[in-house]
Amino acid sequence: MKKADFNKDSNGLLPAIIQDVQTHKVLMLGYMNEEALKITQSTGKVTFYSRSKQRLWTKGEESGNFLTFNSFKVDCDLDALLVFADPTGPTCHTGADTCWEEENTSEFSFIGELENVIEKRKSDPEKDSYVSSLFDKGVDKIAQKVGEEAVETVIEAVADREDLFMEEAADLFFHYLILLKSKSKSLKDIGDVLEKRKG
Repeated sequence: MKKADFNKDSNGLLPAIIQDVQTHKVLMLGYMNEEALKITQSTGKVTFYSRSKQRLWTKGEESGNFLTFNSFKVDCDLDALLVFADPTGPTCHTGADTCWEEENTSEFSFIGELENVIEKRKSDPEKDSYVSSLFDKGVDKIAQKVGEEAVETVIEAVADREDLFMEEAADLFFHYLILLKSKSKSLKDIGDVLEKRKG
C-alpha cells in the first residue's frame, strides 16, 4: 500500500476527503497529520487535526455524530487521503448529512438497511420475527423458500401479470438476502464475484 507523504507540506497536514463506505457520497473535507491517521486506525473513529483549534479532534466528540473508520487510500502524489467511513448521524455541523448539504443516500441505500435488519434478526433473534424464525429453521428451509419464490416469480413473468410479477420478484429478492446472510455473505460479496468475471 502507498504511504502518505506528510512531509510534503511544512505543517505536516494532508487533506482528507471523507466518503461514506455504503453510499459513496462525499461527506466532508478535513485535515490529518500522521498522528491523526494513526489514531483513526487504532480507535476506529475518524480523527483530524483542527487548524483553528491547533489540536487533534475526533469527529463527533461533542455531537456524538462519529465517523466509524473503514479504510483509506492515498492519491497518486501521496499528498491527499480518501477515507472511507460509516457515519453516525449527520456529518456537517449544520445538521446536514454532508458538508455540501446533500442527502446521504444512494439509489440502493434501502437494500443496505434491509441487509442490516436481516443480520440483526440473525444475530439477535426476535420472538415474533418471520426472519428470525427462518434462521431458526436453518439453511435448508431458507433455501427451500428461495426455490418456492423463484418458481412463483417465473410463473408470474410467463403469465405477464406485471403487478404480481413485481410482488413475487420482491419476495424472491428478500429471501435471497436471507439465504446470503445464512451463509454469512452479502450482496457485496456477490458483486465482487461478478466484478472478477467482467472482461
